[in-house]
Amino acid sequence: MIKSILVRWIVLAISVGVTVWLLPGLHFTGGIGMLMLLSAVLGLLMAVLKPILVLLTCPLVVLTLGLFILVINTFILYVTSWIFPEHFTIDTFWWALLASIIIGAIAMILNSILGEE
Repeated sequence: MIKSILVRWIVLAISVGVTVWLLPGLHFTGGIGMLMLLSAVLGLLMAVLKPILVLLTCPLVVLTLGLFILVINTFILYVTSWIFPEHFTIDTFWWALLASIIIGAIAMILNSILGEE
């Protein structure tokens, strides 16, 4: 279980790092330690806040056939940027939306390669 959590944490850190590198609308200052801390907070928010938001917005999630989950992921990414305003900033909603898609795609690919769910 601990190994699985650590692997997911590292995968999320790599996903965030690559996404920040790819997208000019995302800005990150700090080293690997700050990236790991940011990824830990993002992962914690995804684990705690996302299920609550999905439950609260269930009709919208169903109505949009699950696409509203992208908006929820974008909101959680914004919350993370609000927690780390000196180290992680996002220019616009559209950059955040694109970032949440890319982070999810990279994490999905890496998790499938590593055999994680």
